[in-house]
Amino acid sequence: MIQANFDQISQKATRSEAIAALGIVPGESRVLVVGLGLTGLAVARFLSLLGIQVAVTDNRANPPCLAELRSLSSDIPVFLGRYEREAFRAATHLVVSPGVSLDTEEVFQALESGLGLLSDIDLFATVVNAPVVGITGSNGKSTVTSLLGTMAGKADWNVRVGGNLGVPALDLLGEDEGIDLYVLELSSFQLERTSLLKCAAATVLNISPDHLDRHGDIETYARAKQSIFSNCTVRVLNQDDPLVACMASKDQPALRFGLNGDASLDFGVCRHAHAEWLVHRGNPLMAADCVKIKGRQNLSNALAALALGQAVGLPIAAMIEGLQDFPGLPHRMQWVEKIEDVTWINDSKATNVGACIAAMQGLSGKIVLIAGGEGKGADFSVLKDVVKQRARAVVLIGRDADLLHGLLASEVTSLKAPDLRRAVELSAGLARPGDTVLLSPACASLDQFTSFEERGRVFEQAVRNLIGAH
Repeated sequence: MIQANFDQISQKATRSEAIAALGIVPGESRVLVVGLGLTGLAVARFLSLLGIQVAVTDNRANPPCLAELRSLSSDIPVFLGRYEREAFRAATHLVVSPGVSLDTEEVFQALESGLGLLSDIDLFATVVNAPVVGITGSNGKSTVTSLLGTMAGKADWNVRVGGNLGVPALDLLGEDEGIDLYVLELSSFQLERTSLLKCAAATVLNISPDHLDRHGDIETYARAKQSIFSNCTVRVLNQDDPLVACMASKDQPALRFGLNGDASLDFGVCRHAHAEWLVHRGNPLMAADCVKIKGRQNLSNALAALALGQAVGLPIAAMIEGLQDFPGLPHRMQWVEKIEDVTWINDSKATNVGACIAAMQGLSGKIVLIAGGEGKGADFSVLKDVVKQRARAVVLIGRDADLLHGLLASEVTSLKAPDLRRAVELSAGLARPGDTVLLSPACASLDQFTSFEERGRVFEQAVRNLIGAH
């Protein structure tokens, strides 16, 4: 017990010394955390344990992690209901949660006045003592992050998985000793305020219009994603995506993957023994139909995970075993039911147009598409061609249903529904035997639901309710 306590004290001292290089010093620095979600709570916990003075502000009267913060410490000042200007004036450093825009008036003014900006990922990067893989992209990053974690587990590596997915990066740290690998999903919002992360391997999986209400245009969004490569050892690039393929650098080695059968790729898909196979530099690894997660976009995700795993030294055998066992994540091309020869798929995580297009292109047969919600300023016109080619009909919900209807009604049968349950009922009437009804909204969920997970659960329950009606 004495040794354990000594180790904890020693680790605390080491981390305090590390973040002192950022100008954060116990007894002198005052860090204001803006936003009390999971990330804000993780930052407050991490800094408090190191003896750093912390305060928290949130423009919500009852932010989601308030109770957890109160149980952590009653000494942390908390300013709720608005962003407290006096708290900004008193701070020496600012940590802005990913959900809060840097253009928020109080944040922008504080940064203009010279207040130091940090992120939870910068704090993590300053103290971490094991290799890190960073994964970003418009679509598929949660799947690739989880899949790579599964592959590392098959190799008996001690791996920690989180970041934008699940557990915040700082909460992954624990005892660093004996950890072989950290795998982090990183959003554009995290990356735009991060400069210190050094990845052993990193990838931008793809770029499609998303979060343009925050980033303004796709070029700014792509630059935020590309910053993951700033201090990276090996870049993993999707050769099928032109915006990603051009992110190569002569100063860093790269591994390339793609679905087009190019034998020059490090990881690809080729015909072998009358079937599609995943290949490594042309050498067959496994039959594509043995990959448990389905859809063309998930073959691309599998290739990305293989390339990232190779970059950090995972054995091929363990990675293949992981691909054979990994079932996929809920609400991501998730099979729900088959009713009267109609397959129902929950892809509620498709919160942008690119994800919806990938989902439709990855399926065979005709599709009845359920889409709509909060479009985040996206250009829906790029949906027209794939809807015309693949959809039998569309059923539209949510805030941007009228906008989508105006674009798609000339291509296929287009109906609007007041809610998701009614959309499921209408879709059942439109679908024919052999079709797929696909919930792939191309929109965020927050106009009607608390999260994409809730949207997916409502869809699944509505589908199962159909069974009793038949």
